[in-house]
Amino acid sequence: MTEWMINLINQFGFWAILFLIALENIFPPIPSEVILSFGGFLTLHTKIALWEIVLASTIGSVLGALILYYVGSLFTEARLKKLVNNKFIKILGFKEDDVSKTIAWFNKHGKGAIFYGRFVPIIRSLISIPAGIAQVKLSLFVSLTFLGSLIWNTVLASLGFYFGSKWDIVVKIIDDYAILCAGLLVIAFGIACIYWYKKRIKARN
Repeated sequence: MTEWMINLINQFGFWAILFLIALENIFPPIPSEVILSFGGFLTLHTKIALWEIVLASTIGSVLGALILYYVGSLFTEARLKKLVNNKFIKILGFKEDDVSKTIAWFNKHGKGAIFYGRFVPIIRSLISIPAGIAQVKLSLFVSLTFLGSLIWNTVLASLGFYFGSKWDIVVKIIDDYAILCAGLLVIAFGIACIYWYKKRIKARN
């Protein structure tokens, strides 16, 4: 999967990185750590500068995030409530009120979720959807996404530059980091489900 990306970056540089990072935001399985660490390494052997790698990737991050934000904005509160009223969804115990509470929570805590979400694999991409659903102000969403992406992309590209021909070490580091994040997310999700289930049982009694 990575060979074609490396070839593309070798051939088109700045624009390839912009395109690939935008695609990575829409299709998370594409590894940004490969794109950026290899991009950082390229600055040692080509005319492209490190700041260009960071700029291209950050623009790509924002563009990809905007697409998912738009997708999320299509799922209005009214549409989600209608979906929750589906008999199959009701079996799971979801109510219309859950939609309103979730959107209210995101409106309250969404700033941190959007910014810090840029540092968590998979969440980095998906966080744009609930932001769109909650109708987070577009200028705020773009600003937080840009800033978070700028930091993340700078770190990865700089590591690629630092390790040089051993840039694949960065990929291994980020892979381990992704596994750790995934484990923590699974645990957090499990705790949230247990809490939600107990709350439902208590409400019924």
